[in-house]
Amino acid sequence: MLSSFLIALREGVEAALVVGIVLVYLNRTGRAALVRWVWGGVAAATASSLAVAIALERWRVSEDGFEGLLLLIAAVFVVTMIFWMNRVARHLKKEIEQRVENFAEKSTFAAGLGLATFVFLMVLREGAELALILRAVELSSEGLAVWIGTSLGLGVAIAVGWFFFHGTLKISLGKFFAATSTILILVAIQLALTGVHELSEAMWLPSSRVEMAWIGPIVRNEVFFFTVILGAAAILVLREWMAARGKAIGNISDAAERRRLEWERRKQRRWAFASAFTCTAVILILAAEFAYTRVTATTEARAIEASGNEVRVPLSEVSDTNLHVYSVTANGTSLRFMVIRKPNGSWGTALDACLICGMAGYRQDGSNVVCRNCASAIYIPTIGEAGGCNPVGVPSRTENGALVIDVSTLAEARSRVSH
Repeated sequence: MLSSFLIALREGVEAALVVGIVLVYLNRTGRAALVRWVWGGVAAATASSLAVAIALERWRVSEDGFEGLLLLIAAVFVVTMIFWMNRVARHLKKEIEQRVENFAEKSTFAAGLGLATFVFLMVLREGAELALILRAVELSSEGLAVWIGTSLGLGVAIAVGWFFFHGTLKISLGKFFAATSTILILVAIQLALTGVHELSEAMWLPSSRVEMAWIGPIVRNEVFFFTVILGAAAILVLREWMAARGKAIGNISDAAERRRLEWERRKQRRWAFASAFTCTAVILILAAEFAYTRVTATTEARAIEASGNEVRVPLSEVSDTNLHVYSVTANGTSLRFMVIRKPNGSWGTALDACLICGMAGYRQDGSNVVCRNCASAIYIPTIGEAGGCNPVGVPSRTENGALVIDVSTLAEARSRVSH
């Protein structure tokens, strides 16, 4: 949710700046009659952006490789967005006003159409980028959280634009874009790493257990990413706090004005310190909770005896939707395997291992089964199928109220898995 909030806030503020500069210039130069064309362009761009978002939402990407490509493209868009705004920020107001002046010199209809088209393209650029990036973020996050973060980000962006151009909000846009650029670089890194992870899962890129162990928890664990962003925010706030402490008020003869400035300076320092302290406290709490979860979230394997070349698991033991892990010894080797009932009523049977991450094993997390090595979330209906970080499937059959698996099949599957 945090990454979607930041992306929506940044894109929304950029769009609000463009629209605000155009509206202010038109009103200042006595061309208020053209304002309706500007809002028409905004409305058309908003509708087009929603159409892009709906199209991307309906394009259900299911292959890990295509998901990886989309994530890498989104990371490139985030980086180009940052560099574009930082490059044009100093001259943005002047360039927009010059273009508006060029359009406004034409006839009323041509001027309105030109302004509407200009605003439409500028806002659509931000909207289309937002839709694409959020679709990629949604691939590695909870969908509802992404949309909540997006709504909050756009709401705050609209409020910032409104209050900024009405003079009721004093904000340094340079500091705002510098701070959000730093944090969005972290978002871009997370998207890029997630893309590499997906391409590795799809085996479009060479992968190893070590690589997946390092990259997986970073891209799959929202708590880790959340704490990194909070840490960056805390550092930026502390830097502003230190700068405010060292900044002199200057020679002001009016005692009342001096007291007012000193009071505002103290208030600014208190808010900065409180924000940094809160970020640090949340980081410590989340880190402690994450460490506790890693220690306690274990799945014990129940030892089961083989009968000849078969191992039989009573269906009554696995009729729920929980992950069940068993171990059977064959020729002096312990073979761990899992059984879980799928939503359609069938059973998923597989080794507690995969071809990429080896014998690290899995644990259950709600509707997913999660790899302990790379934190990949495995969709339960796909357990037993080949590909990615899915556990190595083994065939099974039901017989006399039990799930029957051949031990030789388990051993053969285990021989294909590296340690």
